[in-house]
Amino acid sequence: MTAAPVISAKNVNLVFETNDGPVHALKDVNLDIAKGEFVSFIGPSGCGKTTFLRCIAALETPTGGTLTVNGISPEEARKARSYGYVFQAAGLYPWRTIAGNVKLPLEIMGYTRADQEARVEKVLSLVDLGGFGKKFPWQLSGGMQQRASIARALAFDADILLMDEPFGALDEIVRDRLNEELLKLWAATSKTIGFVTHSIPEAVYLSTKIVVMSPRPGRIADVIDSPLPRGARPLEIRDSKEFLEIAHRVREGLRAGHAYEV
Repeated sequence: MTAAPVISAKNVNLVFETNDGPVHALKDVNLDIAKGEFVSFIGPSGCGKTTFLRCIAALETPTGGTLTVNGISPEEARKARSYGYVFQAAGLYPWRTIAGNVKLPLEIMGYTRADQEARVEKVLSLVDLGGFGKKFPWQLSGGMQQRASIARALAFDADILLMDEPFGALDEIVRDRLNEELLKLWAATSKTIGFVTHSIPEAVYLSTKIVVMSPRPGRIADVIDSPLPRGARPLEIRDSKEFLEIAHRVREGLRAGHAYEV
């Protein structure tokens, strides 16, 4: 018996009403994401990939179709603390230590002090920031700050991790390292991950499934199930025939997606 998808979108539409008229951000999006998958969303700027991620997180509300998270509405899933969200910028409070920043959602949720300390220690270790809890954000590099942001999203141990271009502002060397670490983290936690990116190599390297989106109105141009091995992957896999074939298909999907443009 096939397990129900963790995230399920059926004919999802989203129209924003603006002073210049309606903007069709998403159109007829259909997608199922299974438990434990790493799904990347890639497409040109304005194609709706971040908007769709925000719909999953109940930060935006579709104007048509149905969207469920763990079989319930995104709003109910948010109240059930079903997901953690990592934004493009780390968004750490400069007056709080790294441990204090990671601890913040736990404080809001009413965890005991002992539980807070244990969870903070665990997630900082997971993102390789053990020993940095007493530092302040300004004392850490951009990559380390983003890892702290990931730790904060992991602190209350949600099953789903939603990531909106978390490494987009980092240089290529740091980005490569964080991609490796993210795969190790995913392998260690078995979470379901939704990941927005503009980078074809990043999408192919990280994902079990790649969702290629067209220019606005945002549609799904292609869904690619990766044949690459699950779990941690060496960076050298990017030179393999399989990797290059997937990257080519993503590139072709992005080109084909422009046929929808109106």
